[in-house]
Amino acid sequence: MNKPKVALFAPDWAVEKVFDESHLRKIKERCELIDLRFKNSIDTQSQLSGIDYILSSWGMPLMNEEFFSHANSLKGVFYAAGSVKGFVTDEVWKRGVIISSAAIVNAIPVAEYTLGVILLANKRFFQTAAGIKEYHAMPGNYRSSIGIISASLVGRQVMKLLANFEFEISLYDPFVTEEEALALGAKKVSLEDVMKCNIVSLHAPNLPQLYKLINANLFSLMPEGATFINTARGALVDEAALLNELQSGRIYAVLDVTEPEPPVADSPFYTLKNCIYTPHIAGSLGDECKRMASFEIDEMFRVIDGKKLRNQVTADIVSRLA
Repeated sequence: MNKPKVALFAPDWAVEKVFDESHLRKIKERCELIDLRFKNSIDTQSQLSGIDYILSSWGMPLMNEEFFSHANSLKGVFYAAGSVKGFVTDEVWKRGVIISSAAIVNAIPVAEYTLGVILLANKRFFQTAAGIKEYHAMPGNYRSSIGIISASLVGRQVMKLLANFEFEISLYDPFVTEEEALALGAKKVSLEDVMKCNIVSLHAPNLPQLYKLINANLFSLMPEGATFINTARGALVDEAALLNELQSGRIYAVLDVTEPEPPVADSPFYTLKNCIYTPHIAGSLGDECKRMASFEIDEMFRVIDGKKLRNQVTADIVSRLA
């Protein structure tokens, strides 16, 4: 029986970052591996003829008609990174090509970062570690109210981690029922009510209709000494309104994302004592990137074995992705 033909198809830098030799050995045990890592994907696409499956990562080119004129036998793409929205087109669905994404495991380090920030923020760690002597009272973590905006992959993972603690969790997500929220360990509330928690953590997708979702009116609802966390995207926040609140000293913020990213050179986000800025480090870094490759290799083997995928991306799902 012929082995499936699998192309490792991603830029040089992405392959080095995500895949290691143990991954390649694992693939070769079951498949014929064609290493097509590239500097220019346009030049390399001509070598995709006869390929059954693609293992890729950041830098995957647009899967349009021209792409499929070369990838004429393609059955599936296993994307060892996050959102597939930047390269998937309607041609993919017309041809019945299976798409899987490692976004579900990329959510793990983002959730871990968020959990760490929540636990430390409730202890005013960031202020005391910086030697700041004037700060709001420490709420502590026992029964602290935590507001989660969106039961996305990350939002769900955060709530899963929070279940290990005695928090009071509120969730805003218009697509989740009260029963589903309870199953996630949260109470479903309005966006206004979620902003009234001690800590508010944003995990919504970056969609045009959600531009500046968190505005001045919502920030004004945050209680004195509350902390706002953003590991989603800066475009979801009216950052001028956030700055007004921060400069008043009323609230705190921990921002891993901004708009633009990074902030402009003279942005107050760098210098405000009640704001912690980190340069988009919440997602997979270092060896965490290897987890995405392991996940997608397993996904590919599941398809080969006729098993159900753990994170298949469909046309309907893409319409709701960032």
